[in-house]
Amino acid sequence: MKRFIPFLFACGVVSSTVVAGGNVNSKVTLGVDALTSGIPGEGALTVDQLEAWLSKEDNHVVLEIELPRGLRLGQSQMKGLEANPMTRAKIELGRQLYFDTRLSADNTVSCASCHHPQEGFARHTQFGIGIENQEGGRNSPPSYNRILSDLQFWDGRADSLEAQAVGPIANPIEMGNTHDKCVETLQGIAGYKMQFAKVFPGEGLTIGNVGKAIAAFERALVTQPSSYDYREAYRKFADLDPEDLADIKADDEKTWAEYVEVKALSEALPMSESAIRGQELFFGKKAGCSNCHVGANLADEKYHNLGVGMNVDKPDLGRFEITQDEKDKGAFKTPTIRNVALSAPYMHDGSQRTLEEVVEHYNKGGIANPWLSDKITPLNLTAQEKLDLVEFMRACTGEFPFVASGRLPE
Repeated sequence: MKRFIPFLFACGVVSSTVVAGGNVNSKVTLGVDALTSGIPGEGALTVDQLEAWLSKEDNHVVLEIELPRGLRLGQSQMKGLEANPMTRAKIELGRQLYFDTRLSADNTVSCASCHHPQEGFARHTQFGIGIENQEGGRNSPPSYNRILSDLQFWDGRADSLEAQAVGPIANPIEMGNTHDKCVETLQGIAGYKMQFAKVFPGEGLTIGNVGKAIAAFERALVTQPSSYDYREAYRKFADLDPEDLADIKADDEKTWAEYVEVKALSEALPMSESAIRGQELFFGKKAGCSNCHVGANLADEKYHNLGVGMNVDKPDLGRFEITQDEKDKGAFKTPTIRNVALSAPYMHDGSQRTLEEVVEHYNKGGIANPWLSDKITPLNLTAQEKLDLVEFMRACTGEFPFVASGRLPE
């Protein structure tokens, strides 16, 4: 369910103008429903409907991407756009593939089976579940805000979002297919064959282009601003006295408009007093959460041993399996705090059922082992401070764009 936010401030900006020579120049702020809500209509997509969609020039223009407030601080850190430019047609093709179980060996599993929009683009199960109800050994990480990330999976074994997108297709306990068989199946679906020919001219339907299409769709999945973002945007104005504000109103129209906007937003979606205290803890020395949860996406994109799962005979060694570097034993990628309240359970092994359990794990100083990160030490938080940290993480929740799961090629 979406929270009400005044339309003027909430909607993403989409502009399309014709420039010299008749070329269409398109600028898009990610997070708008139009990019992920599918081709209008009902039922399976027919060949005629897809031909009409593909015939529109706007759908093939390379988009100039801007991130929404909050995430926009990472604008210069966006990944993969040069090698795999985003267009509306490519995003839409990726959306179809993301929800299509025909990519799996037995037509039962899609990307969304483990990364579903109704479950925070993750899954509320401890481990991912693939074909024939086979259970993996790791929790399904969220698939949003991946535009700010290059290496993928908990252990970083995929060097791009494109590589990650096709990995599960050939994994025997996920989709259980082969890349060749997947391509053969899609070749037999007229709507897909037509789209690949148009979206990837001269290349058509290859497993590499399947990955590119899904990655383009996943890069469009971003979190909208949260109460935390609105409060941060307003803070630079909060201490100004009436005289300063009067000067801004008289002399700086752009800054005054920004002030009016962020003041209204911060008042419409305020952070609680508990969440404000939690923010101070999160970014302060006592809790030190921002040692790892930092930057626009509140994640350092690095790998740390938190002691999770290390108290068993044969622990999952995580990043070490990729690098063979001793210091990487038991280290896993830092997940984002944005919208984390929507994607329980937590940690790479899904062992923490709630955010309260996550905070308690850190409060105790993790689980001792030879490779425990030096960032993990007992926090000695009070009961109220633990609650405040959880409230701050919940205040980092923003809307997702609407994503249509139906409307696949017949």
